[in-house]
Amino acid sequence: MWAGGERIRYTKKRPVKRFGLAVETDSFAFSFAVGLPSTGSLPLGNSLFGFDPELKEEKLLLAGAGKPVLMMDRRGPSTWLRNAEGRMEEYAFALLKYESVLTQVVEPHRYPEVNMVRQALLTWRFYHQFRTDPMSPLRYPQIGVQTNVLSHDGSDLAAALETILEIGDKAGLNETIARAFGGARLRIAAVETLFSIRLEVPGLLRPLDAREFSDGQLRFLCLCAALLSPRPPALIALNEPETSLHPDLYEPLAQLVARASRSSQIWVTTHSRVLADKVAAFSNTAPVELTLVEGETRRADDPNSPRRPHRRLRFDEQDEPD
Repeated sequence: MWAGGERIRYTKKRPVKRFGLAVETDSFAFSFAVGLPSTGSLPLGNSLFGFDPELKEEKLLLAGAGKPVLMMDRRGPSTWLRNAEGRMEEYAFALLKYESVLTQVVEPHRYPEVNMVRQALLTWRFYHQFRTDPMSPLRYPQIGVQTNVLSHDGSDLAAALETILEIGDKAGLNETIARAFGGARLRIAAVETLFSIRLEVPGLLRPLDAREFSDGQLRFLCLCAALLSPRPPALIALNEPETSLHPDLYEPLAQLVARASRSSQIWVTTHSRVLADKVAAFSNTAPVELTLVEGETRRADDPNSPRRPHRRLRFDEQDEPD
């Protein structure tokens, strides 16, 4: 539902009926489109969910030796899937209109490739915000189990850091913390199964407890745990990681991002040009600057050009179910 100014391609002031997203990797391409419910599918009565988006289309392609292979095609109420024998078949059960096929069809024995893509997407990590307020669970002892990948909210931070110290890049973690905090050393204390985070800072007579950390210190430790995972996700997205960080921490963070990019694709969004420049310097990757044009976010280097997504696997293939 467009909230910006009038655009040339909507001269008749038509409402936006669909919104599409697509993701492409070297092995698969997945796209979907959501839109407002059709009139016939609206619930009876005075429901407050009349603007809930519903899935209109979904498509999954796998890279092949030649032409990409269509594995899943959802159009409205009908869904076609390629089974383990390689044949396209219509799915026999009704699917919820408000959920993806990938969350509803969990039958690896019948549709192994679809399940493979589902599992691949589930390993991706999106870190938007870590709680650093005085009552944050991150500041208090947590039950610790081996944690190869930090949770999206950082609630298992102590366990994730200890896992890195025991089976991960211990040297890299210690080096990063020492560089960021003036030679400080990380310590994880355990009382049976309760783990606590402490920092030994030069010049202080006792270790600092997590309840004494600044917001920036706690957030930086979360970023360390996310980017030094012993089981690196294929994709890690960081949303405004500079929040609460002292500017002196931008360089250690940029070095950490560059190090993590050797094993994961890292996607960083930031409002800090200083951080963007440092990431660019250490990773040799130029940032993409965005700008707001009449209510629409566009690339700053070419704000008037139409969108031209690169699609190696061709989402626009017109394959029909066999």
